[in-house]
Amino acid sequence: MWFYERRLEYPVNIKTPNAKLAQAIISQLGGPDGELGASMRYLNQRYSMPVLQVAGLLTDIGTEELAHMEIISAILHQLTKGLTMEEIKQSGFDRYFVDHTTGVWPQSAGGVPFCASEFQCTGDAVTDLFENMAAEQKARTTYDNILRLSDDPDVSDPIRFLRAREIVHFQRFGEGLRMVQEQLDCANYYACNISFD
Repeated sequence: MWFYERRLEYPVNIKTPNAKLAQAIISQLGGPDGELGASMRYLNQRYSMPVLQVAGLLTDIGTEELAHMEIISAILHQLTKGLTMEEIKQSGFDRYFVDHTTGVWPQSAGGVPFCASEFQCTGDAVTDLFENMAAEQKARTTYDNILRLSDDPDVSDPIRFLRAREIVHFQRFGEGLRMVQEQLDCANYYACNISFD
């Protein structure tokens, strides 16, 4: 189904480790608005999407979110590579280190492990697309917050790229919603739903 190219969608070349910053960025891997949840959300929603073009859109964006997981994981790896025990202790990274050393493991910045409840799939095309638009905005906000915390241009550069992609995804899901509403005649969807009224 996919052709995997062995390079990141956007390069990551961090020169200075920073465990404190890694602890914030990890939320974009396994946090409530992270890339792992986004990829699973879209790749699962595509099966119940009645409009084939929008199902393709979900596949495209879900696959790209997998590429974003790779970028975030590369950032995390480079931010924690070669840390001394003193740096690990001083940064508060010791709590993570106990269970995962410096391995990349999906959790939120608060330490909550990734769980499938981080993403939704209702089987209702309109509901799922609104969910996706909201998810992209929440991810953009998280990237905004990471940029506020980062003073390292090597980190901020790929984070800006990922933030920009969230904006594009939001716009594409908006286009998908319009396609669904036109093709499924959803103009009066909330006023009268034959299944329930």
